Amino acid sequence: MKELKPQSSSSFTCEWVYDVFLSFRGEDTRNGFTGKFYNALCVKGINTFIDDQNLRKGEEIKLALMTAIQQSRMAIVIFSENYASSTFCLEELTKIMECIKHKGRLVWPVFYLVDPSDVRHQKGSYAEALANHEREKTINKATVKRWRLALQEAANLVGWHFKHRNDCEYEFIGKIIQKISENINRRHLHVAKYPVGLESRVQKVNSLLEVESNEVVQMVGIYGMGGLGKTTVACAVYNCIADRFDCLCFLANVRENSKKYGLVQLQEMLLRELVGEKYLKLCSLNKGISIIKSRLCRKKNLLILDDVDSLEQLEALAGGLDWFGSGSRVIITTRDKHLLHVHGIERVYEVDELKSGEALELFAWNAFKTKEIDPSYVDISKRAVLYSNGLPLSVEIIGSDLCGKTKLEWKSALDTYEKIPHEKIQEILRVSYDGLTEREKEIFLDITCFFKGYKLSDVKNILCSGRGFSPDYAIKVLIDKSLIKVGGYRVRMHDLIEDMGREIVRLEAPSKPGERSRLWFSKDILNVFKENKGSDKTEIIMLRLLKDKEVQWDGNALKNMENLKILVIEKAHFSKGPNHFPKSLKVLTWCDYPESSLPAHYDPKTLVILDMSMGLFTFGNQKIMKFKSLTEMKLSSCQSLKQVPDMSGAPNLKKLHLDSCKNLVEVHDSVGFLGKLEDLNLNRCTGLKILPRGINLPSLKTMSLRNCTSLKNFPEILGKMENITYLVLSDSGISELPFSMGRLVGLANLSIDRCSKLLELPSSIFMLPKLETLEAYSCKGLVRIKKGKGQLQETSSGVRSVVDFSFCHLSDEFLVALLPCFHCVTYLSLDYSSITILPSCITACHSLKELTLNNCTELQEIRDLPPNIKHFSAINCTSLTSQSKKMLLNKILPNSGAKYICFPGSTIPSWFHQNRQALSMSFKFRNKLPPMALSVAVIAGGCYCSICCLKCDFDLIINGSKRLTNFLHVSWSKTNAIDTNLNHIILLDLQLKASLDMIGKLRIKNGWNHAEISLVKNCGQDMKWMKLHVQEQKTSMADIQIINPKVAIEGKEKKNVTRGNKR
Repeated sequence: MKELKPQSSSSFTCEWVYDVFLSFRGEDTRNGFTGKFYNALCVKGINTFIDDQNLRKGEEIKLALMTAIQQSRMAIVIFSENYASSTFCLEELTKIMECIKHKGRLVWPVFYLVDPSDVRHQKGSYAEALANHEREKTINKATVKRWRLALQEAANLVGWHFKHRNDCEYEFIGKIIQKISENINRRHLHVAKYPVGLESRVQKVNSLLEVESNEVVQMVGIYGMGGLGKTTVACAVYNCIADRFDCLCFLANVRENSKKYGLVQLQEMLLRELVGEKYLKLCSLNKGISIIKSRLCRKKNLLILDDVDSLEQLEALAGGLDWFGSGSRVIITTRDKHLLHVHGIERVYEVDELKSGEALELFAWNAFKTKEIDPSYVDISKRAVLYSNGLPLSVEIIGSDLCGKTKLEWKSALDTYEKIPHEKIQEILRVSYDGLTEREKEIFLDITCFFKGYKLSDVKNILCSGRGFSPDYAIKVLIDKSLIKVGGYRVRMHDLIEDMGREIVRLEAPSKPGERSRLWFSKDILNVFKENKGSDKTEIIMLRLLKDKEVQWDGNALKNMENLKILVIEKAHFSKGPNHFPKSLKVLTWCDYPESSLPAHYDPKTLVILDMSMGLFTFGNQKIMKFKSLTEMKLSSCQSLKQVPDMSGAPNLKKLHLDSCKNLVEVHDSVGFLGKLEDLNLNRCTGLKILPRGINLPSLKTMSLRNCTSLKNFPEILGKMENITYLVLSDSGISELPFSMGRLVGLANLSIDRCSKLLELPSSIFMLPKLETLEAYSCKGLVRIKKGKGQLQETSSGVRSVVDFSFCHLSDEFLVALLPCFHCVTYLSLDYSSITILPSCITACHSLKELTLNNCTELQEIRDLPPNIKHFSAINCTSLTSQSKKMLLNKILPNSGAKYICFPGSTIPSWFHQNRQALSMSFKFRNKLPPMALSVAVIAGGCYCSICCLKCDFDLIINGSKRLTNFLHVSWSKTNAIDTNLNHIILLDLQLKASLDMIGKLRIKNGWNHAEISLVKNCGQDMKWMKLHVQEQKTSMADIQIINPKVAIEGKEKKNVTRGNKR
């Protein structure tokens, strides 16, 4: 029975039906030149497609012709005098150029008694024919344009020109057939038995090769992990484009053959394939390089170097672009991306895994020899494909192994593969591992056994601490060799790569887990712990149990693990703590640790990371902790911990996390003098009352005391701290901050929100040179600023960006004292405060761009605004006097440059040109519409949602008939609900410049034109009406006449206008 095969592109599988497809004008040459040419091809045994008369009936190209074009290795187009007069020929040519040329195969033109330039530039009979087509009503111009392009592209190709009738057609045809024979006699490569998913990958490589360009030499790299099909893709590309080159060479298995035979022999193989040097013997690499360069630099070569793994191989076989003639292409497949980069190859393609549908189809062909899967095998087939995770090698091997087996045998085999990887798959994947250095192998096995899915920063930290050296370089090598990936800041790898690494470790001691270097499988770990089968071979253990079950053991299992470096136990509850920890231990993470202290005889001098979170750890009776090498200590959620003892024995500590230790009361003074401490976290220590009396932490970057509700005092700052950037005291019980806060000179962000007991702020805070953000949200007890002795009244520093005093019961006096401190602030929020006056000293805040006073219901007076204000919001300020509103409308806004303002009211300012409730504005302009600055006034009612929003579209109507839609779009939103029963005025400043490019779409007459900007779409919430105003001081008014709407209604528009140049 004949085996079925999947449908695939014949361009790279070499399954052509025809060697040559002939395109010609039957009336010109069927019984003459083309007939002789066809007969000569047949005599030579060249399988040629030539249509018969029946296929050409009708004007549309037939399906049979389209199929024949796709199934042909090359096309010969015979251009004759009347070729272009046939729409059928032109459409056929277009399909040839699309289906053959663009897929890399050959198109050869033959110009029979016509000048190639007539075809290329459509002159003579070709010009006349195409002009006739353009006059045909049934043929659109786009179609003729396609035909012209196809003629030009085909005529630009290298071909043959038969010039005179007296020339010998026999010799002319013989030359063409000889060239055809040379091309079709070239050996093509076997690609794949079942080429599923190949076409899209070949297209991506072809796009990088740019084969159409003959001016340059290109090198393209194809890289990816083993088993992805890099060689298969390269073979397919070779078959697809080989006919375009003078010389061809596919040098397979470079890595393996260079080890077996040496690079000199590979150079000889290359020269034999490319230039036919069968008997050349090279004595050295340098001589080979010289000969390769001299023999290939004038030829158009296609060279593929498959499975390269060293720079030496590339330098010996394809050292530079100048080795090869114009139009040459070199393709390199490798597992090492870095190798391509070092060799200067910028065009690279990473082969990706098969998509689920492609993988299932490939599996079906291998397991069932058909595309269809037996319905009873669908679920277990999906399991097999899921195991392979898109790796073609695995899909093919497992599919072939399972072919003809029963479902029970399938299940047994898959169960085995999931425990012990398939030997053939393991062998191919392991090649990349074998090429690593010992240190790189160590890091690779660590990652495959433990860290897939971890944050890269955490992996580096743990391995650096546990191994004693930085893993950065090794990790970069693993990425370059496609063994791991980094995505979303996490370590990723193929499942089968993970299995390969773990299998390498398993094979260290297949039946004795206790003698392996790494233990990750919970069953193995528990067996070693319970049976005390540990050994000095084990370096890393990471235990995570899926079920909450107590582990019974005697605590002695770790005694013999003298080389254990990393121990991580999570989600596991032990009946008792360990009796021993090995001296070699550097990373100890034990969540839910069952003892209050470390083993009595354990000396933690080599320990670098200690994490006992959520356990019973309390330091026991130890008064001084001797952690000479310790850099991180995490005791989060240790509810038995009440006191942190003397930590002076941990001089290298960088990170101390004691968050959520709710019964912690006191932190020893020594913590305040840890010179290398960078991160101190005491969040949610609700029982904490005593901190070090003073701190001098020059390396500290972040300190957080959020929700320390029992803490009343903050320590004195004893020395200048230049590295601190974040200090969080939010929701704490602190009632006073020391004036020495001024020594936190590096502080950028200070958060004291909801510190309800805090009564005063030291003025030194406002002098911090790098402070960007001060969050004092809902500090309801603040009443004053405390000044230090001898303090200067004015400083050049201060908060530079954001200050938030929302929900603070600020007095007017306190605000007057605060504002001079904010001369560098750009955003200030005083929402929900109890102030009654915004004082005139606000003008000192010359950097302030945005000021919000929303829901300040006691605010009566606004005496001035900052000089550079852009956004001002006073939503629901119900006590604001009419005098303050009038001042805002008529004095400040027209001249201040503000972009947005909102406050209670319903009176449009007097400086608006149109003072009626209308949703449009009319004006006249001369010749062309100049750039305009507009003010938009909106009267809005209540919003029932938390976000007030306004979205409006305006059309521009010229002379009553020509409309430009969506000429102006107004969009505004504010996260603050407007009182339901209160009208608000919203003023927006708009610059109409970008939209003016659209004006060119309208034909505007010379002289004066009538224009109207009209609201056509309103998505605002409870918007009652809107008005527009031209800001004259920002607009050239000489060519604009604002129309008085009242007079316009009465039909007296011409006599009553306001001329911009006479106001």
